[in-house]
Amino acid sequence: MKFNLFRPQAVAAAEPTGVTGVTTATMAPTQAYVSTSVPDTSGSNNTEISKNDMFEEIKSKFLNEIEKIPLPPWALIAIAVVAALLILTCCFCIIKKCCCKKKKNKKGKKGKDGFNMKNMQGEDDEDDDEGETGLTEEEKEEEEKEEEKLGKLQYSIDYDFENAKLTVGILQAADLISMDSGGTSDPYVKVQLLPEKKKKYDTKVHKKTLNPVFNETFVFKVPYEELGGKTLSMSVYDYDRFSKHDVIGEVKIPMNTIDLGRPIEEWKDLDSADQEEPEKLGDICISLRYVPTAGKLTVCILEAKNLKKMDACGLSDPYVKIQLLQGGKRLKKKKTTVKKNTLNPYYNESFSFEIPLEQMQKILVAVTVFDYDKIGKNDAIGKIFVGSKATGLGLKHWSDMLTNPRRPIAQWHPLQPEEDIDGQLASLNAKK
Repeated sequence: MKFNLFRPQAVAAAEPTGVTGVTTATMAPTQAYVSTSVPDTSGSNNTEISKNDMFEEIKSKFLNEIEKIPLPPWALIAIAVVAALLILTCCFCIIKKCCCKKKKNKKGKKGKDGFNMKNMQGEDDEDDDEGETGLTEEEKEEEEKEEEKLGKLQYSIDYDFENAKLTVGILQAADLISMDSGGTSDPYVKVQLLPEKKKKYDTKVHKKTLNPVFNETFVFKVPYEELGGKTLSMSVYDYDRFSKHDVIGEVKIPMNTIDLGRPIEEWKDLDSADQEEPEKLGDICISLRYVPTAGKLTVCILEAKNLKKMDACGLSDPYVKIQLLQGGKRLKKKKTTVKKNTLNPYYNESFSFEIPLEQMQKILVAVTVFDYDKIGKNDAIGKIFVGSKATGLGLKHWSDMLTNPRRPIAQWHPLQPEEDIDGQLASLNAKK
């Protein structure tokens, strides 16, 4: 093509006078061809040179900017290292997050059908989440129930219409969850007829087993017309000697939902029981006085207030028992008078004990408030103890008494459940 472009010029410029014109015409295309091929190589070389120049120029500008920063070189290196570490950390977190998502997606594919058709239809985000797991709401509920299996309880119920007696039998439990570190539990069952909490029964504790056999029966005297408003509660607990007992599960049966015309014996799965909030049992005010020269300890029961209602009429018949303990053994005990139909009894009754000064560090004084009952067993409302091995207010009250000899020191104490205090006392004796 280059030759054809120059050819018309050569013909137009040539004259028919001599050979020189022909020579010029024939040489022109050759020179033109040579001249057009040279700029290609020089252009590529110029491009490479210009790129190198640009790189050198950028490098020099960068170094000049760094030199302008008023920091020593080691500081710049440290900043660069920290920046590199931050970048690497961010990359690692992103990679880890992506891997976790992939694992979740793989787990989701293990559903019933591997995928959900709602996902294919492009519905809401909730439907997309269900599509990822491949499970419907019903299946999710079933899985949750399977995960929450706490065990099962076998019981019996029989009502004697002639004598108005409800007999509840706790037969056995099976497949209980382990509550102790050794993979076992120490289960027992607490039986109550709600809403009344005054009368309750406990089975014997069976040590280190998940399948205890109880075979124990308990009797409630309830008229048939009142039975419809009651609920039978059977709670399985794990006994702990040194702390509060943990509830494993429970079975609750509204009495108006069962047929009492015939004896009932059946198994039921345990339901999860809500941890009960600490019940307010009331407060008691006692005074302590010790005379070192005479070795005489005086405990004065002053008053109590806001005691728990124990009777059906909404009141209680409280009295107080004082026990002198040493090494887990009861040395002496005293009782106050019974105050009828009151939740705020006033006593102001004193009791004296002879204790040598060297024995005072070994002595504990336990104070229990009971509700007096003419017919059945007297129920404990609450309990406290004071001494050098007590904690909190019990220790403070005892220390104040010893640092102020011959002076009566009064202090209010919140009552605690009797089993909790007994557990603390047992743990103190076990440490010896």
